[in-house]
Amino acid sequence: MKRIAGILLVSVLSLGILAGCGGAKQSAGKAEQVTLKVGASVTPHAEILKSIQEAAAAEGIKLEIVEFTDYVQPNIALAEGDLDANYFQHLPYLTNFAEERKLDLVSVGPVHLEPLGFYSSKLSSIDQLADGATVSIPDDPTNAGRALKLLADQGLITLKEGVGVKATPNDIVDNPKKLDIEMLQAEYLPRSLEDVDAAVINTNYYLDAAKNLGVKANVLARESAEDNPFANIVAVRKGDENRPEIQKLMSLLRSEAVAKFINETYDGAVIPAF
Repeated sequence: MKRIAGILLVSVLSLGILAGCGGAKQSAGKAEQVTLKVGASVTPHAEILKSIQEAAAAEGIKLEIVEFTDYVQPNIALAEGDLDANYFQHLPYLTNFAEERKLDLVSVGPVHLEPLGFYSSKLSSIDQLADGATVSIPDDPTNAGRALKLLADQGLITLKEGVGVKATPNDIVDNPKKLDIEMLQAEYLPRSLEDVDAAVINTNYYLDAAKNLGVKANVLARESAEDNPFANIVAVRKGDENRPEIQKLMSLLRSEAVAKFINETYDGAVIPAF
């Protein structure tokens, strides 16, 4: 009986050891899953990221999405190490922001393009824009230049030759309709529609306002997508470009599944850029 009891005791101990190894393996398995904290604008960036969360988990990445409503904090948070990456901006904006603030942030590639829209809640066509009409545009340097170029492409103003998307209001050489051009922070432009005749609005802010604030407006014109350098990118701290989890994130974001999601969700207001 003592011999049988001893065998049973050894068996129980063995099972305990095996169970302990199994638990350690499971814990190790959990430890192998990497948390990737990505800052994003609410629409469409966070929505696109949410569409790949399940696929990311299958790749061993817990994708944590931190939503922002402005164009400043996502880069500050990334530079300070509070984020692993962000996804909300185009390369010219990142380059300008990083140079001004002396931040080591770089792009790891484009995902989608949001052509700027010229919107109005009062008018249905550009022809209805009266002399002296008030038009609001973004106040940050890169998007202000894009907005002015869009107005110039529609024949509403003339800019100094060669300034292109680097234009400022000081570069307007002809304004035949004497438009009153007001510059506002990009996030406030959708709300300005009630107070102006028309506004050039970043697509993400318009989509978010339409979805959450019930803003409705007609698209009078849209920025051309052809040879457009303003595709929205994923940014990281310099040196993190080749982290395996960042590369996996980019593969997922630049997949056929994401292209399909973008095309089916945003009806041309957002365009895949890969």
